[in-house]
Amino acid sequence: MKKRNIWSGILFGIGVMGFIDELVFHQLLQWHHFYDWSTTEVGIFADGLFNAFAWFATIGGLFLLADLKRQQIFQRTRWWGAVFLGAGVFQLFDGIVLHKILRVHQIRYVDNLIVYDLVWNIGSIILIIIGILLLRKATQHEVKEG
Repeated sequence: MKKRNIWSGILFGIGVMGFIDELVFHQLLQWHHFYDWSTTEVGIFADGLFNAFAWFATIGGLFLLADLKRQQIFQRTRWWGAVFLGAGVFQLFDGIVLHKILRVHQIRYVDNLIVYDLVWNIGSIILIIIGILLLRKATQHEVKEG
């Protein structure tokens, strides 16, 4: 029961964060594509694959959520903690692995990139901390009731 609530929230958090990243930074601001080291066409194609991944994760999380509610085993605080944790881990993975290690793209192509990197990664750490605090709260509440 706990694991299913957590996996539903993590998938939903990953999907929503991926969707926000794609919508805001790729489409509206047009700061980068998912893969920037080729033609614009390849970048847009990579964005499409990334967007599909985000939607699959979101929908998968929602299907699990619907099943949790149907079985009446949905745990709101645990689920929201997992949503924040999934969003933060996804964003931190993007900021460290994709931006710095693999270098498939940067947040924005400017001279003072460190400011963008710090805001991106600190934001992801804040999301992770919120998620962990909510998961702890759910566990403490469970122990008090148990």
